[in-house]
Amino acid sequence: MPKALFVWGGWEGHEPKDTQDVFIPLLEMEGYKITQSDNLDSYLDSEAMKTYDLIVQTVTMSTITGAQEKALLDTIASGTGFGGWHGGQADAFRNNTNYQYMVGGQWVSHPGGIINYQVNILDHQDPITAGLDDFAMHSEQYYMHVDPSNHVLATTTFSGDNDAWVEGTVMPVAWKRRWGKGKVFHCTLGHVAADFKVTAAKEIVRRGLIWCTR
Repeated sequence: MPKALFVWGGWEGHEPKDTQDVFIPLLEMEGYKITQSDNLDSYLDSEAMKTYDLIVQTVTMSTITGAQEKALLDTIASGTGFGGWHGGQADAFRNNTNYQYMVGGQWVSHPGGIINYQVNILDHQDPITAGLDDFAMHSEQYYMHVDPSNHVLATTTFSGDNDAWVEGTVMPVAWKRRWGKGKVFHCTLGHVAADFKVTAAKEIVRRGLIWCTR
């Protein structure tokens, strides 16, 4: 039975617990045993951390201590998977570049705020995106600073309607990567829980979390 730790907190506007609660029952259906926490000190419990096969974090615009960060990164490097979405993973700790290096990207803008945009599946062979078609979203279109070593699974293209200078920019929406022995998955979708009413958005994240599980 895989064990997963879900850690939530930070800015409430991202509905950190509500978005997690979309995926907890889906993983429970896959046989996962779930632990939830609203405290980053959970990362400091070295004995418990050794037992987790997956960590899912939804913590936005927050701070993490050096000890907490090191404990998290060491756990992932040892083989525990790390998965998440939107600002809860890629805008969690703006001052921590080692954390951002592990995630593979950092949010920097969402031109226009809540807008209509398209998500394009890039890798049709990968198990996370196989069989999925391009789909529309009405939410924040994340502009990211990203690691070129990421394995990109899906993208979006900026129209330039809001910030003309980025017109035509193709930006990763979902990717996977490695951190030591651990697997990392990120998806920029999921501003609020209602975004996951889009079936393809929810399915990409569900599959991504399963993929990165040890």
